[in-house]
Amino acid sequence: MANERLRGAIVDLGLTLDEVAERLGVAAKTVERWINDPERKPYRRFQYATASLLKCEVSYLWPDERTSAEVTASGNAELVRLYPHRSVVAPSLWTSLYAKATRQFDVLVYSGFWLTEDAAFHRIVKEKSADGVPIRFMLGEPTSAAVAVRGEDEGIGTAMAGKIRNALINYGPLFGLPGVEFRLHATTLYNSLYRADDELLANGHLFGVGAYMAPVLHLRRVPGGELFDAYAESVERVWETARPISSPAEWEGPQ
Repeated sequence: MANERLRGAIVDLGLTLDEVAERLGVAAKTVERWINDPERKPYRRFQYATASLLKCEVSYLWPDERTSAEVTASGNAELVRLYPHRSVVAPSLWTSLYAKATRQFDVLVYSGFWLTEDAAFHRIVKEKSADGVPIRFMLGEPTSAAVAVRGEDEGIGTAMAGKIRNALINYGPLFGLPGVEFRLHATTLYNSLYRADDELLANGHLFGVGAYMAPVLHLRRVPGGELFDAYAESVERVWETARPISSPAEWEGPQ
């Protein structure tokens, strides 16, 4: 059966499929499939975007989906703790988090320089590498526009690019270890993300403020929750677009 609730909500607002598609950033044929093929439900983010656009609950348009209140409750359950500043987080939290990793070990930052100076963290990377855990480092492309903007935003200018280069040098002994990969990204980074299996730390970026003074969310995935997965998907998107490097010297790009 067609999704008549979705069709009716669009008609009630006087919108066309083309208008809905344009506002959601998808093709009109995609919206048409959402209506005519009940097996072709949109991804969760598009479900919420569509419900917001049409002023409906997600559970009204797709009855087998949960209400926004249920999703909110699950999200709250995923929040282990909120720290007002990274500077008040115990340094041992990062190492204890990664020490438990068995499947996923990700670091997504611009420089994350402070972590590169932690001997305990280096030791954990080497141990996890020996255990066969895949380890992914994503640092900012020093010559990218995004890094330059972040440096200006923090009031340190070109020092941001310098911090990344120094971080890569500090990580030098980790290059070439089994399962350890480094990539450079040029994305606008809204959070520095540190993931170990089903836990992560999200250090927000605030305009004009260094990351050490910005909030940190400690999240743990729970069944039915979406907050953890939203951040985890962000890590994957950056990884897919980032440039692989095999040594610290490659920050300058291909010669």
